[in-house]
Amino acid sequence: MARITVEDCLKRVRSRFALVHLARRRVLQLRRGANPLVHAPKNREIVVALREIAAGKVTFDNVLDFERIESIEHPDIFKKEIPDDLTAAVRKIVDQHRELAHKQLEKNSGTQIKSDSSSIE
Repeated sequence: MARITVEDCLKRVRSRFALVHLARRRVLQLRRGANPLVHAPKNREIVVALREIAAGKVTFDNVLDFERIESIEHPDIFKKEIPDDLTAAVRKIVDQHRELAHKQLEKNSGTQIKSDSSSIE
C-alpha cells in the first residue's frame, strides 16, 4: 500500500495542529478496540488513523460519534475504579476545607454555624 503523507491528510483537515488532535483521538479509539474503517493490516494505530483521515472516513464531525457508539456497546470501558486510599484522601481534604470554611464564616459573621458531619459519598 502507498505511503501515507501529512499532505494527504491536510486535504481533509484545516491545519497540522487539527490533524494531530484528530489523529490522537482516533488512535485512542483504535487502541480501545474500535474497528478500523480502512484496510490496513499490520499497521500501527497511528498509520491506520492517518489513512482513515486521508480517506475522509474520520472527521471532526464524526469522530465523537465513534466514542458514543463505543460507550453504548461497551459501557464499562470508560469506568475506572478509584482506589480506596485516594477516595479517603479526597474525603479528608474536603472535610478539612469544609471545616475551614465554617470557621471563616463564624469569624466573619460572629455566629456559630452548626457543622454538617456528612461526607462525600
